[in-house]
Amino acid sequence: MARNKYDIDEELDKGFDFSKLKRAAVYIKPYGKLLLLALFLSAASSVLALVTPTLLQRVMDVAIPKADQGYLVKLAFMTLGAILLSVLFGALRGLIMSYCGQHMIYDIRKDVFDHLQALPFSYYDSRPHGKILVRVVNYVNSVSDTLTNGLVNAVLDLMNLFFIAIFMFMMDVKLSLIILSGMPVLLVVLVLLKNVKKRANFVFNNKNSNLTAYTCESIEGVKVSQIFNRQKENMSIYDRLNRVYQKTWFHMAYLNNALGPITENLKQVVLVLVYVAGILWISPSVEVGVLIAMATYSSRFWQPVVSLANIYNNFIKTTSYLERIFQTIDEPVDICDKEGAVEMEGIRGEVEFRDVTFEYEKGVPVLDHVSFTVKPGESVAFVGPTGAGKSTIINLISRFYDPVSGEILIDGKNIQDVTIESLRSHMGIMMQDSFIFTDTIAGNIRYGKLDATDEEVRAASRVVCADKFIEEMPEGYETKVTERGGQLSQGQRQLVAFARTVISDPAILILDEATSSIDAETEKLLQTGIERILKGRTSFVIAHRLSTIRNCDKIMFVNGGRITECGSHEELMAKKGDYYKLYNAQ
Repeated sequence: MARNKYDIDEELDKGFDFSKLKRAAVYIKPYGKLLLLALFLSAASSVLALVTPTLLQRVMDVAIPKADQGYLVKLAFMTLGAILLSVLFGALRGLIMSYCGQHMIYDIRKDVFDHLQALPFSYYDSRPHGKILVRVVNYVNSVSDTLTNGLVNAVLDLMNLFFIAIFMFMMDVKLSLIILSGMPVLLVVLVLLKNVKKRANFVFNNKNSNLTAYTCESIEGVKVSQIFNRQKENMSIYDRLNRVYQKTWFHMAYLNNALGPITENLKQVVLVLVYVAGILWISPSVEVGVLIAMATYSSRFWQPVVSLANIYNNFIKTTSYLERIFQTIDEPVDICDKEGAVEMEGIRGEVEFRDVTFEYEKGVPVLDHVSFTVKPGESVAFVGPTGAGKSTIINLISRFYDPVSGEILIDGKNIQDVTIESLRSHMGIMMQDSFIFTDTIAGNIRYGKLDATDEEVRAASRVVCADKFIEEMPEGYETKVTERGGQLSQGQRQLVAFARTVISDPAILILDEATSSIDAETEKLLQTGIERILKGRTSFVIAHRLSTIRNCDKIMFVNGGRITECGSHEELMAKKGDYYKLYNAQ
């Protein structure tokens, strides 16, 4: 079966790049004091836990042999106090780490989402949205845990090893050396497993990303799938991706879990050696209490060792996640305010293209040296075959893309010299895709003017003939609609989007197939409203129904990336050129 875009894996960094962790320090720094407090509490909890074997040794070697009940009770209360304080400090540490971790998630996710809002259309055109979603949700969640618990635990485990080693060597040097004898063996195991586990994690993350991307697109396109009876094919693709995901997860889980049994067996072997040596050396060299305490220390010594090995593996995985997160944040915002950009204040609405060339793919021009001028208040219609460059022209006016060469001017100012926010604040743009958000109908219309009153919402609806069907809805303007307006017909969604554009009262109005999904009767009623909207403001209209643009001041025929004809309806009909042929064909 041919590979599709969901079979293509992302190439994650295969090295343990400390520079990624260093860069992530910007998210750790605000919580540095809290993390230090958590580290102190962890250290105190660990030290208290390490005291109990020593107290046990005193019970076995002093209190019981001497039958000193008072000392035994004192040791019991000291042990209970140490355990309670250890648990208390551990609980406080857990609360602090949860607080820091969730705030880091918030900070990182906010930065990623803010940047995604600024990225140009071209970024979203070139990749499945599901793979973007994985970075914002899954990768960020995984990273925060390592940056908080991972770092603190790494320091804590190193401290634990240091303290345990001190306690062990203070109690018995020879038995301590036996406990340490297993370390070289464990290091060899870690080296052998490191690259295999790292690769397994990378493969699993890629397959998870592929599965999420396909799931996301399948949900968005479920209606199309059902229309064309694609369910079986979709389930087949999903099953294949899901099985690959499952296979890689099992492989990763086996490798990640392999270290536990190996270390546990090694720990038990060392413990047996400690007991054997202790029995051989017992009295007068080694007392029973010392042997029991050393056996306890032996078990505790290996816990931070294993934890450090797992933390290291998590750091390797986290650097891969950070690479993808920072790659998203570093994605260049090609369409942005240049240094020294000024605010565009009140405008007259003159629009000029000067020798504009544009291409989506390098070397393949979509617009080829296009020039024209639109006077303030004029209405201009673009017509022509599909793919000729009509929508590209209005996307350039709105500065969703920048031309490869040439200039676009509004009132004599190059639009690249003004801020994007001020430029678009003077424009009302209705795209071909009438996207409806999860909100009320009024909320969707108010998207075009957030401070619009209820009366302004109703007025905009009346202008585009949307008021009738809205008032017939169960809760009128307060009727809630789901993402993409599932409860509305395509024509109703288009009318709501039209009202959203109208309510902004723009100086420049751009309508890209604004009535393509509206029935003929409603369109006829809408024509009066459209003519009233267009009057007195510069407007650009793209429509395949030529009857809707007959009254425009200018009609430009776009073909092959060039404007081949320009004039009023009557002038172009008299020429009997491309427009004449297209009009008669309809």
